[in-house]
Formats: sequence, structure tokens, C-alpha cells
Amino acid sequence: MHEMNSRRLFLQKCVSAGMLLTGGAFMLHGCSAKKKSPAEEDGSEAPADPCGDYTGLYENDLKARESMGYVKQSPIPGKQCGNCNLWLPPPAGKDCGACQLFKGPVYTEGYCTYWAPQV
Repeated sequence: MHEMNSRRLFLQKCVSAGMLLTGGAFMLHGCSAKKKSPAEEDGSEAPADPCGDYTGLYENDLKARESMGYVKQSPIPGKQCGNCNLWLPPPAGKDCGACQLFKGPVYTEGYCTYWAPQV
């Protein structure tokens, strides 16, 4: 009987030590792991252009931008998003504005077919 308790105690200590070592290894690995941005996690690089970052937009949002003829550089002098009535200026510390018609970042120099002069 004493031999059985001794064997059981030995096995309990072995399992406990194994779990402790495994947990410690995971903790050390987690501390040394480099944090990745969402763009790096899906294998793509983060866009260098802040107004070209469409993360968080759905396919329908991108189609809406395209259907309105949005381009990042206006082909018509004097008609740019920055002087459109639907333009939403960028918040403090941001480089890109927005539009009341569709989601996502908008270039100040951009243009879409719904451009309306400021009143």
C-alpha cells in the first residue's frame, strides 16, 4: 500500500513539473514574440499611403466608392474633394478627410461624379 502511494505521488509530481515547465515556456515565448499589426498578420504590408488604407471597409463600401467614380486625383481643375460641399475635413492629427456619401479615407485632391460646390 505504501508503495502505491509513493508511485502515485511520484506521478503527480512529474505531471505538475511538466505542466509548470510547459506554462513557463509559453510565457517566455509570449514575452519575446514580436507584436504584429493586423496588416502584417494577414501577410500584406501596411500601406505607406494613409489615405489608401481601406481596412475596416466592406466590399459593398468599396463598390460604393467605385460606383460614384471616386479617384484620388481630380481630373478637373477646381473640382476637388477639398472644395466640395460633401467634404468632411480630416480630424486633428490625421491626413485624410472623409465624404458624406461613402465610407473610408478621402484625398483632399480627390474627386467623384457627385462633386458639389461649397455654398
